[in-house]
Amino acid sequence: MNRSLTVTATRWSGGWELELDDDHHTQVTHLDRARQQVVDYLDTVDETTDHSSWEIDIVPEVDSLAQVRAAKETAARAKALQEEAATAWREAALALRAEGLSVSDTAAIMGISRGRVSQLTATG
Repeated sequence: MNRSLTVTATRWSGGWELELDDDHHTQVTHLDRARQQVVDYLDTVDETTDHSSWEIDIVPEVDSLAQVRAAKETAARAKALQEEAATAWREAALALRAEGLSVSDTAAIMGISRGRVSQLTATG
């Protein structure tokens, strides 16, 4: 059974305190090791359960967290748009070639190289 857990990470002079719930806390020096620390802690508390596949969301208490989330959302939108653009380029190149235009003419119309036209229209 896959379980999920949200852990609040709070900075202190020695690193980060990781709060699993009101009664369970552990610490880690560097945030990049927080997930593994939580798994290790859970394995110590409950040795009969394998916690390695749990989905553990580490939420650091930092003032700029909203900016980080906004940046991630923007990057995800940009990736989706990039994929959409790649599809549009491929469809445009295929449409021009289907009209009987040469690779050179297609490249000139699209403002790209003949090699790029060949890449866009390759089946495979």
